[in-house]
Amino acid sequence: MQYLLAAVVVLPLLGAVGALFPAPPGLRGRNPDQAVLRHGVTVTGVVLAAALALAAGFDHDHPARMQATTDISWIPALDIRIHLGIDGISLPLVVLTALLTFLCALYSYFHLPKGPSPKAFVALLLTLEAGTLASFAVLDLMLFFLAFETVLIPMYFLIARWGGAGKQAAAWKFILYTLLGSVVMLLGLLLIGVKSGTFDMVALATDNGPKAQLSHTVQVLAVLAIGIGLAVKSPLWPLHSWLPDAHTAAPTVGSVLLAGVLLKMGTYGFVRIALPITPEGMQTFAPYLAALAAIGIIYGSLACLALVRKGAGGDLKRLIAYSSVGHMGFVLLGIASMTPTGVNGALFANVAHGLITGLLFFLVGALKDRTGSTDLDALAGSTGAALYGRAPRFGGLLAFAAVASLGIPGLAGFWGEMLAMFGAFRPAAGLSRPAFLTFMALAGLGTLLTAAYLLLVVRRVCMGGTPALAEAAPAPGEGTAAAAGAPAPALPDLARYEYAAWTPLAALTVLAGLWPAALLGLTDPAVQQLLGGGK
Repeated sequence: MQYLLAAVVVLPLLGAVGALFPAPPGLRGRNPDQAVLRHGVTVTGVVLAAALALAAGFDHDHPARMQATTDISWIPALDIRIHLGIDGISLPLVVLTALLTFLCALYSYFHLPKGPSPKAFVALLLTLEAGTLASFAVLDLMLFFLAFETVLIPMYFLIARWGGAGKQAAAWKFILYTLLGSVVMLLGLLLIGVKSGTFDMVALATDNGPKAQLSHTVQVLAVLAIGIGLAVKSPLWPLHSWLPDAHTAAPTVGSVLLAGVLLKMGTYGFVRIALPITPEGMQTFAPYLAALAAIGIIYGSLACLALVRKGAGGDLKRLIAYSSVGHMGFVLLGIASMTPTGVNGALFANVAHGLITGLLFFLVGALKDRTGSTDLDALAGSTGAALYGRAPRFGGLLAFAAVASLGIPGLAGFWGEMLAMFGAFRPAAGLSRPAFLTFMALAGLGTLLTAAYLLLVVRRVCMGGTPALAEAAPAPGEGTAAAAGAPAPALPDLARYEYAAWTPLAALTVLAGLWPAALLGLTDPAVQQLLGGGK
Protein backbone atom coordinates (compact mmCIF):
# COMPACT_ATOMS: atom_id res chain seq x y z
CA MET A 1 0.00 0.00 0.00
CA GLN A 2 2.76 2.48 0.82
CA TYR A 3 4.43 1.75 -2.52
CA LEU A 4 1.10 2.28 -4.29
CA LEU A 5 0.67 5.71 -2.70
CA ALA A 6 4.26 6.66 -3.49
CA ALA A 7 3.70 5.54 -7.08
CA VAL A 8 0.52 7.60 -7.35
CA VAL A 9 2.47 10.72 -6.35
CA VAL A 10 5.73 10.08 -8.23
CA LEU A 11 4.58 8.48 -11.50
CA PRO A 12 3.02 11.66 -12.96
CA LEU A 13 6.26 13.54 -12.32
CA LEU A 14 8.32 10.83 -14.03
CA GLY A 15 5.78 10.80 -16.85
CA ALA A 16 6.16 14.56 -17.25
CA VAL A 17 9.90 14.16 -17.73
CA GLY A 18 9.37 11.24 -20.12
CA ALA A 19 6.97 13.31 -22.25
CA LEU A 20 9.83 15.64 -23.20
CA PHE A 21 11.87 12.83 -24.79
CA PRO A 22 11.25 11.23 -28.21
CA ALA A 23 9.00 8.17 -28.19
CA PRO A 24 10.89 4.86 -28.40
CA PRO A 25 10.66 2.84 -31.63
CA GLY A 26 7.41 0.96 -31.97
CA LEU A 27 5.49 3.54 -29.90
CA ARG A 28 5.70 6.49 -32.25
CA GLY A 29 2.29 6.02 -33.87
CA ARG A 30 1.44 8.03 -36.95
CA ASN A 31 3.33 11.13 -35.80
CA PRO A 32 5.19 12.52 -32.76
CA ASP A 33 2.12 14.45 -31.58
CA GLN A 34 0.01 11.31 -31.40
CA ALA A 35 2.80 9.49 -29.55
CA VAL A 36 3.13 12.09 -26.78
CA LEU A 37 -0.65 12.38 -26.36
CA ARG A 38 -0.86 8.60 -26.08
CA HIS A 39 1.91 8.80 -23.50
CA GLY A 40 -0.23 11.19 -21.46
CA VAL A 41 -3.24 8.88 -21.61
CA THR A 42 -1.10 5.89 -20.62
CA VAL A 43 0.59 7.56 -17.63
CA THR A 44 -2.64 9.07 -16.27
CA GLY A 45 -4.36 5.72 -16.83
CA VAL A 46 -1.71 3.89 -14.82
CA VAL A 47 -1.98 6.49 -12.04
CA LEU A 48 -5.77 6.08 -12.01
CA ALA A 49 -5.40 2.29 -11.83
CA ALA A 50 -2.98 2.68 -8.91
CA ALA A 51 -5.38 5.06 -7.15
CA LEU A 52 -8.25 2.61 -7.60
CA ALA A 53 -6.06 -0.22 -6.28
CA LEU A 54 -5.22 2.00 -3.32
CA ALA A 55 -8.93 2.55 -2.69
CA ALA A 56 -9.63 -1.18 -3.01
CA GLY A 57 -6.88 -2.05 -0.53
CA PHE A 58 -7.85 0.69 1.90
CA ASP A 59 -9.05 -0.57 5.30
CA HIS A 60 -12.62 0.71 5.15
CA ASP A 61 -13.27 -0.50 8.69
CA HIS A 62 -10.76 2.05 10.05
CA PRO A 63 -10.96 5.11 7.74
CA ALA A 64 -9.78 7.46 10.51
CA ARG A 65 -6.37 5.76 10.65
CA MET A 66 -3.59 6.98 8.39
CA GLN A 67 -2.82 4.20 5.93
CA ALA A 68 -0.21 3.50 3.23
CA THR A 69 2.20 5.67 5.22
CA THR A 70 5.78 6.52 4.34
CA ASP A 71 7.84 8.48 6.88
CA ILE A 72 11.44 9.32 5.95
CA SER A 73 13.60 12.05 7.45
CA TRP A 74 14.43 14.67 4.80
CA ILE A 75 15.84 17.76 6.57
CA PRO A 76 16.64 16.64 10.13
CA ALA A 77 17.73 20.09 11.33
CA LEU A 78 14.21 21.41 10.73
CA ASP A 79 12.43 18.11 11.40
CA ILE A 80 10.99 18.14 7.87
CA ARG A 81 10.06 14.65 6.75
CA ILE A 82 8.84 12.95 3.60
CA HIS A 83 5.65 11.85 5.29
CA LEU A 84 2.86 10.42 3.11
CA GLY A 85 -0.42 8.83 4.07
CA ILE A 86 -4.15 8.77 3.36
CA ASP A 87 -7.29 8.48 5.42
CA GLY A 88 -11.00 8.76 4.71
CA ILE A 89 -10.69 12.50 4.09
CA SER A 90 -7.90 12.43 1.51
CA LEU A 91 -8.65 9.16 -0.31
CA PRO A 92 -11.74 10.44 -2.23
CA LEU A 93 -9.80 13.51 -3.37
CA VAL A 94 -6.86 11.39 -4.55
CA VAL A 95 -9.18 9.19 -6.63
CA LEU A 96 -11.09 12.24 -7.95
CA THR A 97 -7.84 13.91 -9.05
CA ALA A 98 -6.57 10.78 -10.80
CA LEU A 99 -9.93 10.28 -12.54
CA LEU A 100 -10.33 13.86 -13.79
CA THR A 101 -6.74 14.04 -15.03
CA PHE A 102 -7.13 10.77 -16.93
CA LEU A 103 -10.38 11.97 -18.52
CA CYS A 104 -8.68 15.25 -19.48
CA ALA A 105 -5.78 13.38 -21.08
CA LEU A 106 -8.21 11.11 -22.93
CA TYR A 107 -10.25 14.07 -24.19
CA SER A 108 -7.07 15.89 -25.28
CA TYR A 109 -5.91 12.86 -27.25
CA PHE A 110 -8.86 13.35 -29.58
CA HIS A 111 -9.25 17.11 -29.21
CA LEU A 112 -5.99 18.88 -28.39
CA PRO A 113 -6.41 22.63 -27.72
CA LYS A 114 -4.67 24.99 -30.11
CA GLY A 115 -1.27 26.02 -28.87
CA PRO A 116 2.43 25.21 -28.94
CA SER A 117 4.09 21.79 -28.63
CA PRO A 118 1.93 18.86 -27.47
CA LYS A 119 5.00 17.67 -25.56
CA ALA A 120 4.87 20.72 -23.34
CA PHE A 121 1.09 20.35 -22.92
CA VAL A 122 1.35 16.75 -21.72
CA ALA A 123 4.34 17.50 -19.47
CA LEU A 124 2.48 20.38 -17.82
CA LEU A 125 -0.69 18.28 -17.40
CA LEU A 126 1.27 15.53 -15.65
CA THR A 127 3.19 17.99 -13.46
CA LEU A 128 -0.12 19.51 -12.44
CA GLU A 129 -1.42 16.07 -11.53
CA ALA A 130 1.70 15.29 -9.47
CA GLY A 131 1.40 18.49 -7.44
CA THR A 132 -2.30 18.05 -6.80
CA LEU A 133 -2.00 14.42 -5.73
CA ALA A 134 0.92 15.28 -3.46
CA SER A 135 -1.13 18.03 -1.79
CA PHE A 136 -3.70 15.45 -0.72
CA ALA A 137 -1.17 12.78 0.28
CA VAL A 138 1.57 14.60 2.24
CA LEU A 139 1.46 14.89 6.03
CA ASP A 140 4.20 17.48 6.55
CA LEU A 141 3.40 21.20 6.50
CA MET A 142 6.44 22.14 4.42
CA LEU A 143 5.80 19.38 1.90
CA PHE A 144 2.18 20.54 1.70
CA PHE A 145 3.38 24.04 0.88
CA LEU A 146 5.76 22.75 -1.82
CA ALA A 147 3.02 20.62 -3.38
CA PHE A 148 0.57 23.52 -3.09
CA GLU A 149 2.98 25.70 -5.07
CA THR A 150 3.87 23.04 -7.64
CA VAL A 151 0.49 23.34 -9.37
CA LEU A 152 0.73 27.09 -9.97
CA ILE A 153 3.32 27.15 -12.76
CA PRO A 154 1.74 24.38 -14.90
CA MET A 155 -1.69 26.00 -14.63
CA TYR A 156 -0.23 29.40 -15.49
CA PHE A 157 1.28 28.07 -18.71
CA LEU A 158 -1.82 26.05 -19.61
CA ILE A 159 -3.84 29.26 -19.46
CA ALA A 160 -1.24 31.55 -21.00
CA ARG A 161 -0.21 29.29 -23.91
CA TRP A 162 -3.29 27.18 -24.69
CA GLY A 163 -6.05 29.54 -23.54
CA GLY A 164 -8.45 31.75 -25.47
CA ALA A 165 -9.10 35.48 -25.59
CA GLY A 166 -7.53 37.44 -22.74
CA LYS A 167 -5.33 34.50 -21.76
CA GLN A 168 -2.23 36.51 -20.83
CA ALA A 169 -4.04 38.86 -18.47
CA ALA A 170 -6.01 35.97 -16.92
CA ALA A 171 -2.84 33.91 -16.41
CA TRP A 172 -1.02 36.80 -14.74
CA LYS A 173 -4.00 37.50 -12.49
CA PHE A 174 -4.13 33.84 -11.50
CA ILE A 175 -0.44 33.58 -10.67
CA LEU A 176 -0.26 36.89 -8.77
CA TYR A 177 -3.28 36.19 -6.58
CA THR A 178 -2.27 32.64 -5.74
CA LEU A 179 1.43 33.41 -5.21
CA LEU A 180 0.73 36.33 -2.89
CA GLY A 181 -1.71 34.19 -0.93
CA SER A 182 0.84 31.40 -0.70
CA VAL A 183 3.54 33.71 0.67
CA VAL A 184 1.25 34.72 3.52
CA MET A 185 0.30 31.08 4.09
CA LEU A 186 3.97 30.12 4.35
CA LEU A 187 4.41 32.57 7.24
CA GLY A 188 1.59 30.86 9.12
CA LEU A 189 3.00 27.39 8.50
CA LEU A 190 6.45 28.49 9.68
CA LEU A 191 4.92 30.02 12.80
CA ILE A 192 3.30 26.70 13.69
CA GLY A 193 6.51 24.77 13.00
CA VAL A 194 8.72 27.10 15.02
CA LYS A 195 6.39 27.32 18.02
CA SER A 196 5.55 23.60 18.15
CA GLY A 197 8.94 22.22 17.11
CA THR A 198 7.54 20.04 14.31
CA PHE A 199 5.85 20.27 10.92
CA ASP A 200 4.24 16.84 11.19
CA MET A 201 0.47 17.15 10.61
CA VAL A 202 -0.43 13.93 12.42
CA ALA A 203 1.47 14.86 15.56
CA LEU A 204 0.11 18.41 15.50
CA ALA A 205 -3.50 17.20 15.18
CA THR A 206 -3.47 15.47 18.60
CA ASP A 207 -4.41 17.40 21.75
CA ASN A 208 -1.57 15.94 23.81
CA GLY A 209 1.05 16.45 21.10
CA PRO A 210 3.04 19.51 20.00
CA LYS A 211 -0.23 21.40 19.45
CA ALA A 212 -0.37 21.93 23.22
CA GLN A 213 2.53 24.37 22.85
CA LEU A 214 0.54 26.68 20.57
CA SER A 215 -0.94 29.56 22.55
CA HIS A 216 -4.22 31.24 21.64
CA THR A 217 -2.39 34.21 20.12
CA VAL A 218 -0.17 31.97 18.01
CA GLN A 219 -3.19 30.04 16.77
CA VAL A 220 -5.06 33.21 15.84
CA LEU A 221 -2.07 34.59 13.90
CA ALA A 222 -1.46 31.23 12.22
CA VAL A 223 -5.10 30.86 11.11
CA LEU A 224 -5.14 34.42 9.79
CA ALA A 225 -2.04 33.85 7.66
CA ILE A 226 -2.84 30.30 6.53
CA GLY A 227 -6.50 31.16 5.97
CA ILE A 228 -5.69 33.96 3.54
CA GLY A 229 -3.65 31.62 1.35
CA LEU A 230 -6.27 28.89 1.47
CA ALA A 231 -9.12 31.36 0.92
CA VAL A 232 -7.56 32.63 -2.31
CA LYS A 233 -7.37 29.10 -3.69
CA SER A 234 -10.84 28.07 -2.42
CA PRO A 235 -11.95 30.78 -3.64
CA LEU A 236 -13.60 32.84 -0.89
CA TRP A 237 -15.34 36.12 -1.66
CA PRO A 238 -13.87 38.78 -2.05
CA LEU A 239 -10.59 37.00 -2.95
CA HIS A 240 -12.25 35.23 -5.88
CA SER A 241 -11.83 37.76 -8.69
CA TRP A 242 -9.05 35.81 -10.40
CA LEU A 243 -11.33 32.81 -10.93
CA PRO A 244 -13.83 33.99 -13.61
CA ASP A 245 -11.05 35.37 -15.82
CA ALA A 246 -8.95 32.22 -15.43
CA HIS A 247 -11.87 29.92 -16.26
CA THR A 248 -13.03 32.00 -19.22
CA ALA A 249 -9.56 32.08 -20.79
CA ALA A 250 -8.39 28.56 -19.91
CA PRO A 251 -8.61 25.66 -22.36
CA THR A 252 -11.33 23.12 -21.64
CA VAL A 253 -9.13 20.68 -19.73
CA GLY A 254 -7.58 23.57 -17.79
CA SER A 255 -11.03 24.68 -16.63
CA VAL A 256 -11.98 21.12 -15.70
CA LEU A 257 -8.89 20.64 -13.53
CA LEU A 258 -9.04 24.13 -12.07
CA ALA A 259 -12.63 23.66 -10.90
CA GLY A 260 -12.46 19.93 -10.28
CA VAL A 261 -9.33 19.63 -8.16
CA LEU A 262 -7.34 22.85 -7.69
CA LEU A 263 -10.09 24.65 -5.78
CA LYS A 264 -10.33 21.63 -3.47
CA MET A 265 -6.76 22.15 -2.31
CA GLY A 266 -7.81 25.29 -0.45
CA THR A 267 -10.80 23.76 1.33
CA TYR A 268 -8.81 20.58 2.06
CA GLY A 269 -6.18 22.73 3.76
CA PHE A 270 -8.81 24.19 6.08
CA VAL A 271 -9.93 20.68 7.09
CA ARG A 272 -6.48 19.09 7.36
CA ILE A 273 -4.55 22.01 8.90
CA ALA A 274 -6.68 24.81 10.33
CA LEU A 275 -9.41 22.80 12.05
CA PRO A 276 -7.32 20.18 13.90
CA ILE A 277 -4.05 22.08 14.47
CA THR A 278 -5.33 25.56 15.38
CA PRO A 279 -8.88 25.00 16.70
CA GLU A 280 -8.88 28.08 18.97
CA GLY A 281 -7.78 30.35 16.16
CA MET A 282 -10.27 28.72 13.82
CA GLN A 283 -13.09 29.33 16.30
CA THR A 284 -12.13 33.01 16.46
CA PHE A 285 -12.39 33.43 12.70
CA ALA A 286 -15.20 30.92 12.02
CA PRO A 287 -18.01 33.53 12.12
CA TYR A 288 -16.16 35.76 9.66
CA LEU A 289 -15.42 32.80 7.38
CA ALA A 290 -19.10 31.79 7.49
CA ALA A 291 -20.24 35.35 6.76
CA LEU A 292 -17.96 35.68 3.74
CA ALA A 293 -19.03 32.22 2.55
CA ALA A 294 -22.71 33.21 2.75
CA ILE A 295 -22.00 36.45 0.90
CA GLY A 296 -20.14 34.42 -1.74
CA ILE A 297 -23.15 32.14 -2.21
CA ILE A 298 -25.48 35.09 -2.84
CA TYR A 299 -22.93 37.05 -4.86
CA GLY A 300 -22.11 34.13 -7.14
CA SER A 301 -25.79 33.45 -7.79
CA LEU A 302 -26.62 37.11 -8.51
CA ALA A 303 -23.64 37.37 -10.86
CA CYS A 304 -24.91 34.31 -12.74
CA LEU A 305 -28.42 35.76 -12.95
CA ALA A 306 -26.96 38.97 -14.38
CA LEU A 307 -25.01 37.01 -17.00
CA VAL A 308 -27.93 34.79 -18.07
CA ARG A 309 -30.46 37.55 -18.73
CA LYS A 310 -31.28 38.46 -22.32
CA GLY A 311 -29.13 41.13 -23.90
CA ALA A 312 -26.42 40.96 -21.23
CA GLY A 313 -23.91 39.33 -23.55
CA GLY A 314 -23.03 36.86 -20.83
CA ASP A 315 -20.51 34.11 -21.41
CA LEU A 316 -21.63 30.59 -20.44
CA LYS A 317 -18.14 29.60 -19.34
CA ARG A 318 -17.88 32.67 -17.14
CA LEU A 319 -21.29 31.90 -15.67
CA ILE A 320 -20.17 28.45 -14.57
CA ALA A 321 -17.04 30.01 -13.05
CA TYR A 322 -19.18 32.34 -10.95
CA SER A 323 -21.37 29.40 -9.98
CA SER A 324 -18.24 27.80 -8.48
CA VAL A 325 -17.88 30.79 -6.15
CA GLY A 326 -21.37 30.02 -4.84
CA HIS A 327 -20.90 26.26 -4.61
CA MET A 328 -17.58 26.57 -2.83
CA GLY A 329 -19.31 28.97 -0.43
CA PHE A 330 -21.35 26.01 0.81
CA VAL A 331 -18.12 24.07 1.39
CA LEU A 332 -16.62 26.91 3.41
CA LEU A 333 -19.85 27.41 5.36
CA GLY A 334 -19.80 23.75 6.38
CA ILE A 335 -16.17 24.04 7.48
CA ALA A 336 -16.89 27.23 9.44
CA SER A 337 -19.59 25.46 11.47
CA MET A 338 -16.79 23.32 13.00
CA THR A 339 -19.21 20.42 13.46
CA PRO A 340 -18.91 16.86 12.13
CA THR A 341 -22.12 17.34 10.14
CA GLY A 342 -20.92 20.56 8.50
CA VAL A 343 -17.40 19.31 7.75
CA ASN A 344 -18.72 16.05 6.30
CA GLY A 345 -21.07 18.10 4.14
CA ALA A 346 -18.14 20.25 3.01
CA LEU A 347 -16.10 17.20 2.01
CA PHE A 348 -19.07 15.67 0.19
CA ALA A 349 -19.74 18.95 -1.62
CA ASN A 350 -16.06 19.09 -2.60
CA VAL A 351 -16.29 15.79 -4.45
CA ALA A 352 -19.74 16.53 -5.90
CA HIS A 353 -18.57 19.89 -7.23
CA GLY A 354 -15.54 18.26 -8.84
CA LEU A 355 -17.73 15.73 -10.68
CA ILE A 356 -20.53 18.07 -11.73
CA THR A 357 -18.60 21.23 -12.57
CA GLY A 358 -15.93 19.17 -14.32
CA LEU A 359 -18.67 17.74 -16.53
CA LEU A 360 -20.15 21.21 -17.12
CA PHE A 361 -16.82 22.64 -18.27
CA PHE A 362 -16.28 19.67 -20.58
CA LEU A 363 -19.71 20.29 -22.13
CA VAL A 364 -19.30 24.04 -22.49
CA GLY A 365 -15.90 23.59 -24.12
CA ALA A 366 -17.39 21.12 -26.59
CA LEU A 367 -20.31 23.48 -27.21
CA LYS A 368 -17.88 26.25 -28.11
CA ASP A 369 -16.11 23.90 -30.53
CA ARG A 370 -19.45 23.12 -32.20
CA THR A 371 -20.93 26.62 -32.39
CA GLY A 372 -17.86 28.84 -32.23
CA SER A 373 -19.19 30.77 -29.25
CA THR A 374 -20.21 30.54 -25.60
CA ASP A 375 -22.07 33.87 -25.73
CA LEU A 376 -25.49 33.19 -24.21
CA ASP A 377 -27.28 35.64 -26.51
CA ALA A 378 -25.79 33.93 -29.56
CA LEU A 379 -26.78 30.53 -28.20
CA ALA A 380 -30.28 31.46 -27.09
CA GLY A 381 -32.22 32.12 -30.29
CA SER A 382 -34.16 29.46 -32.18
CA THR A 383 -31.27 29.60 -34.65
CA GLY A 384 -28.77 29.40 -31.80
CA ALA A 385 -27.79 26.23 -29.99
CA ALA A 386 -31.33 24.85 -29.36
CA LEU A 387 -29.59 21.65 -28.34
CA TYR A 388 -32.68 19.51 -27.79
CA GLY A 389 -33.51 19.76 -31.48
CA ARG A 390 -30.03 19.95 -33.00
CA ALA A 391 -28.00 17.60 -30.78
CA PRO A 392 -30.47 15.92 -28.40
CA ARG A 393 -28.04 13.67 -26.50
CA PHE A 394 -25.64 16.56 -26.00
CA GLY A 395 -28.50 18.80 -24.86
CA GLY A 396 -29.83 16.14 -22.51
CA LEU A 397 -26.42 15.71 -20.87
CA LEU A 398 -26.02 19.47 -20.45
CA ALA A 399 -29.47 19.68 -18.85
CA PHE A 400 -28.56 16.77 -16.55
CA ALA A 401 -25.36 18.50 -15.43
CA ALA A 402 -27.23 21.76 -14.80
CA VAL A 403 -29.93 20.02 -12.76
CA ALA A 404 -27.23 18.18 -10.77
CA SER A 405 -25.47 21.48 -10.11
CA LEU A 406 -28.58 23.11 -8.68
CA GLY A 407 -28.69 20.43 -5.97
CA ILE A 408 -31.75 18.37 -6.79
CA PRO A 409 -32.31 15.40 -4.41
CA GLY A 410 -31.06 12.10 -5.79
CA LEU A 411 -27.93 13.58 -7.34
CA ALA A 412 -24.55 14.33 -5.77
CA GLY A 413 -24.99 18.09 -5.48
CA PHE A 414 -27.82 17.77 -2.93
CA TRP A 415 -26.15 16.06 0.02
CA GLY A 416 -23.15 18.32 0.52
CA GLU A 417 -25.15 21.54 0.47
CA MET A 418 -27.85 20.11 2.74
CA LEU A 419 -25.34 18.86 5.33
CA ALA A 420 -23.41 22.16 5.23
CA MET A 421 -26.63 24.02 6.06
CA PHE A 422 -27.44 21.50 8.81
CA GLY A 423 -24.01 22.22 10.27
CA ALA A 424 -24.78 25.95 10.24
CA PHE A 425 -28.16 25.27 11.85
CA ARG A 426 -26.42 23.99 14.98
CA PRO A 427 -22.76 25.17 14.95
CA ALA A 428 -20.08 24.11 17.40
CA ALA A 429 -20.16 25.23 21.01
CA GLY A 430 -18.88 28.78 21.42
CA LEU A 431 -20.15 29.98 18.04
CA SER A 432 -23.14 32.31 17.80
CA ARG A 433 -26.15 30.28 16.74
CA PRO A 434 -28.26 33.32 15.69
CA ALA A 435 -25.45 34.46 13.39
CA PHE A 436 -25.10 31.01 11.85
CA LEU A 437 -28.87 30.72 11.43
CA THR A 438 -28.68 33.93 9.43
CA PHE A 439 -25.89 32.48 7.30
CA MET A 440 -27.95 29.31 6.82
CA ALA A 441 -30.92 31.37 5.65
CA LEU A 442 -28.74 33.21 3.14
CA ALA A 443 -27.41 29.88 1.89
CA GLY A 444 -30.98 28.63 1.50
CA LEU A 445 -31.81 31.71 -0.55
CA GLY A 446 -28.71 30.95 -2.62
CA THR A 447 -30.11 27.52 -3.51
CA LEU A 448 -33.23 29.18 -4.93
CA LEU A 449 -31.17 31.66 -6.95
CA THR A 450 -28.98 28.80 -8.18
CA ALA A 451 -32.03 26.93 -9.42
CA ALA A 452 -33.23 30.09 -11.17
CA TYR A 453 -30.10 30.79 -13.21
CA LEU A 454 -29.38 27.16 -14.09
CA LEU A 455 -32.94 26.55 -15.29
CA LEU A 456 -32.65 29.73 -17.36
CA VAL A 457 -29.46 28.37 -18.89
CA VAL A 458 -31.26 25.16 -19.84
CA ARG A 459 -34.19 27.17 -21.19
CA ARG A 460 -32.03 29.41 -23.36
CA VAL A 461 -29.33 27.00 -24.55
CA CYS A 462 -31.15 23.69 -24.79
CA MET A 463 -34.61 24.86 -25.82
CA GLY A 464 -33.68 28.00 -27.76
CA GLY A 465 -35.06 31.50 -27.47
CA THR A 466 -38.07 33.22 -28.95
CA PRO A 467 -38.48 33.38 -32.76
CA ALA A 468 -38.53 37.17 -32.58
CA LEU A 469 -35.08 37.20 -31.07
CA ALA A 470 -33.84 34.83 -33.75
CA GLU A 471 -35.27 36.94 -36.58
CA ALA A 472 -33.79 40.13 -35.14
CA ALA A 473 -30.33 38.67 -34.63
CA PRO A 474 -29.57 35.50 -36.58
CA ALA A 475 -26.66 33.51 -35.26
CA PRO A 476 -23.37 33.95 -37.12
CA GLY A 477 -23.06 31.59 -40.05
CA GLU A 478 -26.73 30.57 -40.14
CA GLY A 479 -27.55 32.78 -43.13
CA THR A 480 -30.79 34.30 -44.33
CA ALA A 481 -32.68 31.01 -44.46
CA ALA A 482 -32.32 30.62 -40.69
CA ALA A 483 -33.33 34.23 -40.13
CA ALA A 484 -36.44 33.60 -42.16
CA GLY A 485 -37.45 30.82 -39.80
CA ALA A 486 -35.99 27.77 -41.58
CA PRO A 487 -34.83 24.96 -39.25
CA ALA A 488 -31.30 25.39 -37.99
CA PRO A 489 -28.82 22.77 -39.19
CA ALA A 490 -28.00 19.90 -36.85
CA LEU A 491 -24.95 20.06 -34.63
CA PRO A 492 -22.63 17.08 -34.15
CA ASP A 493 -24.02 15.04 -31.29
CA LEU A 494 -21.92 13.16 -28.74
CA ALA A 495 -18.89 11.45 -30.24
CA ARG A 496 -17.51 8.18 -28.92
CA TYR A 497 -14.56 9.78 -27.19
CA GLU A 498 -16.92 12.25 -25.53
CA TYR A 499 -19.03 9.38 -24.24
CA ALA A 500 -15.86 7.80 -22.85
CA ALA A 501 -14.69 11.01 -21.17
CA TRP A 502 -18.00 12.18 -19.73
CA THR A 503 -19.99 9.05 -18.85
CA PRO A 504 -17.93 8.30 -15.69
CA LEU A 505 -18.68 11.77 -14.32
CA ALA A 506 -22.41 11.46 -14.97
CA ALA A 507 -22.54 7.94 -13.54
CA LEU A 508 -20.66 8.92 -10.37
CA THR A 509 -22.93 11.94 -9.93
CA VAL A 510 -25.93 9.60 -9.87
CA LEU A 511 -24.17 7.01 -7.70
CA ALA A 512 -23.09 9.56 -5.08
CA GLY A 513 -26.60 11.00 -5.04
CA LEU A 514 -28.30 7.65 -4.52
CA TRP A 515 -25.68 6.12 -2.21
CA PRO A 516 -24.14 8.96 -0.16
CA ALA A 517 -23.12 6.52 2.60
CA ALA A 518 -20.31 5.26 0.38
CA LEU A 519 -18.53 8.60 0.76
CA LEU A 520 -19.82 9.66 4.18
CA GLY A 521 -18.78 6.31 5.62
CA LEU A 522 -15.19 7.19 4.70
CA THR A 523 -15.14 10.80 5.83
CA ASP A 524 -17.18 10.74 9.04
CA PRO A 525 -14.85 8.68 11.29
CA ALA A 526 -11.84 10.68 10.10
CA VAL A 527 -13.66 13.98 10.68
CA GLN A 528 -14.76 12.88 14.15
CA GLN A 529 -11.15 12.08 15.03
CA LEU A 530 -9.79 15.35 13.64
CA LEU A 531 -12.32 17.46 15.50
CA GLY A 532 -11.84 15.35 18.63
CA GLY A 533 -8.14 16.10 18.91
CA GLY A 534 -7.02 12.71 17.65
CA LYS A 535 -9.46 10.73 19.80
